[in-house]
Amino acid sequence: MKRFIIIVTCIVVAVVIFDSLYFRLGWYIDFDKSTPVTTFVKADSKKIYLDSGKGYEEFEIRGVNMGSGEPGQWATDFHIDYDTYLRWFRMIQEMGANTIRIYTIQSDVFYNAFYDYNSGNDNPLYLIQGVWVNDYIQNSHRSAYDPEFYEAFLSNCKTMVDVIHGKKKISLGRMADAGSGVYLKDISQWVIGYILGVEWEDVTVSYTDRMYEDIEAYSSYEGRYLYTAPEATPFESMLALVGDKVLEYESERYHQQRLFAFANWPTTDPFTYPENVSEFFMKCAYVDVEHVKSTDKVIAGQFATYHVYPYYPDYLSYFSDWSSLGIANVDDFVSEDGVLNTYRAYLTMLTNHHSLPVVISEFGVSTGRGMAQRDQNTGRNQGNMSESEQGLAIVDCWEDIKASGCVGGCVFSWQDEWFKRTWNTMYAVNLRRTPYWSDYQTNEQYFGLLSFDPGTEKSVCYVDGDVSEWGEEDVVLQEPSMMLSMKYDEKFIYFYIKQENFDFSEDKLYIPIDVTPKTGSNYCDNYGLKFDRAVDFLLVIDGKENSRLMVQERYESLRANFSEFVYGRNTYYAENIPDANSPLFVNIDMILQMNILLMMGQKTEAETYETGKLTYGNANPSSDNFNSLADFCVSGDDIEVKLPWQLLNFADPSNMEIHDDYYDGNYGVEYIRIDSIYVGAAADVSSSRILLEKVPLKGWKNRVTYHERLKDSYYVLQSLWKEGE
Repeated sequence: MKRFIIIVTCIVVAVVIFDSLYFRLGWYIDFDKSTPVTTFVKADSKKIYLDSGKGYEEFEIRGVNMGSGEPGQWATDFHIDYDTYLRWFRMIQEMGANTIRIYTIQSDVFYNAFYDYNSGNDNPLYLIQGVWVNDYIQNSHRSAYDPEFYEAFLSNCKTMVDVIHGKKKISLGRMADAGSGVYLKDISQWVIGYILGVEWEDVTVSYTDRMYEDIEAYSSYEGRYLYTAPEATPFESMLALVGDKVLEYESERYHQQRLFAFANWPTTDPFTYPENVSEFFMKCAYVDVEHVKSTDKVIAGQFATYHVYPYYPDYLSYFSDWSSLGIANVDDFVSEDGVLNTYRAYLTMLTNHHSLPVVISEFGVSTGRGMAQRDQNTGRNQGNMSESEQGLAIVDCWEDIKASGCVGGCVFSWQDEWFKRTWNTMYAVNLRRTPYWSDYQTNEQYFGLLSFDPGTEKSVCYVDGDVSEWGEEDVVLQEPSMMLSMKYDEKFIYFYIKQENFDFSEDKLYIPIDVTPKTGSNYCDNYGLKFDRAVDFLLVIDGKENSRLMVQERYESLRANFSEFVYGRNTYYAENIPDANSPLFVNIDMILQMNILLMMGQKTEAETYETGKLTYGNANPSSDNFNSLADFCVSGDDIEVKLPWQLLNFADPSNMEIHDDYYDGNYGVEYIRIDSIYVGAAADVSSSRILLEKVPLKGWKNRVTYHERLKDSYYVLQSLWKEGE
């Protein structure tokens, strides 16, 4: 018995050691070095080819980027379940896409679902697998040769190879920004390539290149699979080193290769721009994968990949002579109606520059109400576009991608992601709580073709003229000729006003809103209105073109956070601080750029736009005339309005946190919690004060409700890609 226990113990220990070495540490022995290395995908100088079993055929990448976030969860939770993935894969393929691109190693659930979906499928989905580089590492003092950068990057790349071949186990928390689990499904037959790295931080690239520029060992690399050209920079040499080791690892352990690429974007593109443009955009770094060369041991090939959006950074709009960038005639990119298409021109620059096939691995526009960048030429803005406009913009981008000679691209993105943040709104929200509400002012949350709308099956209200969803329990105030109701969900506060004999073309409605006891005014000088308590916001319904939400000037978040850029003065100087009870109500603006570059190289004050202006239309997705950006609708005596939470200075409505008084020792945004707001309504300006009624508010904490909905843009893109099959 004792001998049996010893034998069993030895077997168990041996199994544990083998499991650790083989599945966790990646140790292996190549018992048959004569096994040839194979590939089912190849690239030449301009095309990509797949082996369909009948020989290699040209392949156009029609891809969609898929994130790992869903409402109520952070992306790093990797919470999406098996059935959801299967459903999404089917919807993506029905749209006409043939490829999914992911940014990092997902949970094992993704790979299990991907394997099961493709098994026995004569028309499988293909995958482009990414390898993430931790944001903290990039935005630190480290160069690319620091062990915490380079060694972690290379280790993650090898782990990625093991994952797609189904020979890896990753413990929870072992890899930053990556999933965990037991990866035993070999999906390699559907993985057409890797994209190694992320949008490189220009300061990290520049720092690496400057630190090692005079050290020959870091300015060149020569490996079995990859080597560098004489012009290579230290950062490019690091990429060659990592790529070489990844190719070696997969070739020797699995006897396979597939396409590879290194992530890039305009901020580190290989072009040299005029001095004033480089200064304005702080263009200080360059990554050129043309300097990474392949030996004859590379049988699959390499492609160049870029994240390119039509609005950022639109370098070409700021100068007219493009000859130094390889474009002799600017008129070739002017449409028949006189619109200059700098997006197509930029893509053409990329394909002209590269001897590799070019894939635009990110492109798209957002359906968020807020906007962060404006495309001055084609109108494909970063935000403030309806779902149908999003679809048309994606189609236009795709046509530009094809016309420029790229071999395809990946739309960003498949699903909306509530946790995302944007530079021009992140100051206004509690960044630790973003997954728990849908912030329509933050455009980054709405790039998806799939929307997550509040409510388990439908939203509590649709602004469409149909008031059947409103009940007595929603009534806030009742007067002889007017009734005001209110409700809310994870995305909006909704108002319903019933005004007898309302003439939309002539009459005005005023809805004062008091959200905080710290600020506000009892009088609005703009419209001559009086209130029975201090009001922070005023909602004005004044026809289709002139309706807006206004804010009392002391509670204006733009002024409190960007006054020097927008107004040219520091609002925190004593003489510039608005009075606590100032009667002036101002438009609600959103910042777009800190400053504007003019042709002569001068800078002006920041660019803004009025985000408080309301859009008229039907906001019901089931309506034939649906406009996802519609804020209000009028039908006879019935007026419906929806306001996004952030527009009312809510930093986290799930906990009912709002902005504190900016000038009460805070010098910026601090939060206070409330349990109610006050609202009123009036149809005319009179000597009497408008009475406001108290409305209780109760947050939902972490318990979000949502349901999936395909956006109009999904069907627009489906028409394009399905017709092209």
